[in-house]
Amino acid sequence: MLEFLPPRLKSAVRHVNLNLLYELRVRAEKPLCANLGGEYVFLGESGVCSEREALRPESAEIEEILFAASGYSVYSVENQIRRGFLTGNAGERIGIAGTYVYENGSVLSVRSVTSLCIRIPHEIEGCAEEIYARCLREKMRSLLLLAPPGEGKTTLLRDLTRLVCARKKINVLVSDERGELSAGDLGETSDCIKFADKLTAFTAGIRAMRPELIVTDELLPEDYPAVRRAVESGISVFASAHLTSYRDVPEKLFSRYILLGGLGKIARICGEGGEDVA
Repeated sequence: MLEFLPPRLKSAVRHVNLNLLYELRVRAEKPLCANLGGEYVFLGESGVCSEREALRPESAEIEEILFAASGYSVYSVENQIRRGFLTGNAGERIGIAGTYVYENGSVLSVRSVTSLCIRIPHEIEGCAEEIYARCLREKMRSLLLLAPPGEGKTTLLRDLTRLVCARKKINVLVSDERGELSAGDLGETSDCIKFADKLTAFTAGIRAMRPELIVTDELLPEDYPAVRRAVESGISVFASAHLTSYRDVPEKLFSRYILLGGLGKIARICGEGGEDVA
């Protein structure tokens, strides 16, 4: 985990509990910041410290992170970088901020990278037990998890996938567009398509893998036709979205809408029409 960090930053991270480290903010010439147990703190050579004592990553260290995380071949991950992220070997998602270069209306590359948001995946076995009990024990349903970024949607989806594989013994296809969802144990009846857009993954997966459930992360409005195709084909879908209410969902294609209220905590479960369900 985080093996791509340069020595100074790796040394700082060694002094914190990795089980509580959710995010690392690396900004050129600015204090190193981490989300530790849901709270943002500064990191120095010996771990948590004041802002004044925090390490200030250099531009060269940011370049080193990108180079190492790409497997020392930035060319091989150009498609990811054009979409604003890079995925580490352990499923760490590295968000990229810098200068976007366009050609013919499309992103050609990202240069002069100044900031990285490194999200660290966590596998918490059993964290989705309540969702399974309330939504899936009786029968399979399509589920959409709703919450702002950083509230545990991906971790819950991983555990839900594992639970369904273990208890329902059905064929599960994981559409992992960013290479983050498949970090960890997804169960023995799961298959994964990585780094393909959702429409491609859903279309190819339905044709080739005959899934009974498709699991994906972070739906955008343009992804809903892929979900609709799956649901209309009789395939259940588990997904997440950066939304905070049922009414904001562009298309009501799911049987249950699970609103989170904090890190991995269920605030409300809505039925197909937005009504509260037990």
